[in-house]
Amino acid sequence: MHGELNSGKHLFGSDDYGKTWHFIDTPISPANESKVVELVDGSWMVNARANKNKIRYVHISSDEGETWISKPEPSLIDPGCNASFIRYTSVEDGFKKNRLLFSNSKMEKGRKNMTVRISYDEGKTWSEGKTIYTGGSAYSSMTILKNGDIGLFFEKDGYKENPFLSFSLSWLSDGKDSYIKPSI
Repeated sequence: MHGELNSGKHLFGSDDYGKTWHFIDTPISPANESKVVELVDGSWMVNARANKNKIRYVHISSDEGETWISKPEPSLIDPGCNASFIRYTSVEDGFKKNRLLFSNSKMEKGRKNMTVRISYDEGKTWSEGKTIYTGGSAYSSMTILKNGDIGLFFEKDGYKENPFLSFSLSWLSDGKDSYIKPSI
C-alpha cells in the first residue's frame, strides 16, 4: 500500500503469487497504515488506520480494486495506530469455520491495552477480544504458527520492548473455540 491519509492509499496486486505486480489505480480514503485480507467470496477487505473519530475504517472491493465501499468500523476503536489484520482459517481451506483476527491498542486515546479479537463472519462483527497487555503498547503484527497457535509481536512500554508471544485459539476464545487442523 502506498499513499497519504488525505490523498488516499493505493494497492499493488499480484495474480501470480508475487512474480509480477500491478498498480491498482483507485485510491482508498481515509487510510493510513493498512492491512488487506481476501475474503472467502473473493472480495478484498482493507482495514485502515484513519486517525479520524477514534475508530478504524474498512474498505471493501468486489472487483479487484476498481471500486471501493468505505465505512467507519465503530466496533474497532483505535487511537490512531498501526494494527494487524489476518485470515486465521477459512472453510475453503478445509477448516470448519471462517475466522479473521485483528490486534491493536484498544483505546480511543493513548496507546495501551494490546487486544486481539476474532471475527467469524468475515469482519462484519468482532468479539470484544482478549487484552494481552494493559500497559503501553503500539504497533503489532500477528502470524499463525505451524501448530495453529497465534503469534503476536508488539511494541511495549514506550517502545522499550518488542515481545513475541503465542497463544491458542482456545485461550483467545475462553474455551469456546479450538483449532482443528483439517484432514486433507
